[in-house]
This record gives sequence, structure tokens and C-alpha cells, in this order.
Amino acid sequence: MRKLFIALLIVGIMPAISACTKSEPKTDDQKALYAIGAMMSKQMQILSLTPEELEFVKRGLTDSVTGKKLIVEPEAYQQKVTEFAQARIKATTEKQTAKSKAYLEGAAKEKDAQKTESGLVYIPVKEGTGKQPQETDRVKVHYEGKLIDGTVFDSSVKRGQPAEFPLNGVIKCWGEGLTKMKVGGKAKIICPAELAYGEQGRPPIIPGGSALIFDVELLDIVNPPANK
Repeated sequence: MRKLFIALLIVGIMPAISACTKSEPKTDDQKALYAIGAMMSKQMQILSLTPEELEFVKRGLTDSVTGKKLIVEPEAYQQKVTEFAQARIKATTEKQTAKSKAYLEGAAKEKDAQKTESGLVYIPVKEGTGKQPQETDRVKVHYEGKLIDGTVFDSSVKRGQPAEFPLNGVIKCWGEGLTKMKVGGKAKIICPAELAYGEQGRPPIIPGGSALIFDVELLDIVNPPANK
């Protein structure tokens, strides 16, 4: 919640700094200010503000920054602000949960799709020929994680560096999904929220209730040699 308030503060300050300018940022400082606004907006997306609501946010904080007499005293509305944010977050989570359920149902009907008892949907893309990891193994993978709207939130491919991790130390769908693969294989693993980040999500990137899609290539099993 604190991050959310910081986001609201910065978004409100920005109009005062820029004097509502419509010009494109040109200097490095102007571009830095623009980047701050873009980054902080992600913290506010979970509130699903309408354009009209965003204007009230800008008005209140701009009045505060410029020293104008405030129409509403923030201290008197702290409880209301908390209730407002919680209600919006709950509504966003419920909406995302419904969308994710529909997406998972559709994915389970795709060619070669396998839906497990946990609700995970596994779709093989390329069968591997190597060993098959166990849940206690450490693996090396290339992957790309996406939301159901196609937004990429993480990618070892873009970083150009494979990831290594123990399967019993990551979200449940990874532990289950990768044990169905063999080294050299590729698959799409679609995780229901309860096997990923649940109703809490990982704001602002992953909303609560989100199903996640992972395109995974299992490169190797990299367990350290047993002590002799």
C-alpha cells in the first residue's frame, strides 16, 4: 500500500513540475521525469482509475505541491483512502480470476494439452531426449513468462542468460510442470493463480488472481556431484 501512495504522490507532482506541458521530453532530465511517470503509473494500474478519477488525483496533489488551500484534508481521509484502494484491488483480482479461469479452460482444449489434477495445463512443444528431472533436482532453463493478455513480465531469453534453480524452491507450477519434461524439450506451462502467486499476485506486474503462461526449454539438470 505504501508503494501505491508513493505512486499517487509522484503522479500528482508531475503536472506541477511540467506545468501541464504537452511538449515532448528532450533533455535527459525531462526524459528522466517522463520515465518516473511511466514507472509509477504501473503502481496505479491496479486501481483501474477512469480518466475522470485520475484528474481528481492530479488536482489534489497538484494543489498540495503548489501550496493551494486543500479542499479535503488528507489526514481525515486516510481510512477512506485505504478502503477505496482495497475495494479496487479486490475488484481487479476478481475480474482477473474470471478471465484466467476462461483462459485455462480454453488452453486445456488445445491440441496435445494435458490438464493435471492441480489445474495446471501442460502443452508439449518439442519432446526432449535427455533425463527427466525430479522435484528435488536443480535445473537450467530458458523461459519467457507472460500474462494471459500477452504481456511479457520475465524472460531469460531476453536477458540472454539461462536461469538455474531448484524445482522445490520455485512456484508450484514450475515444480510440477518441469518434471513432465525431458532435457532438450520445450513446452508451454499454463499455471492457475493458486499454483503461482494466488490472490495477492505480484503488483504492479502480476495482478492478483492471474494465470501465468511460461514457454520453457529445459536445457539441463545441474545437480552438484554427490559427496564421496
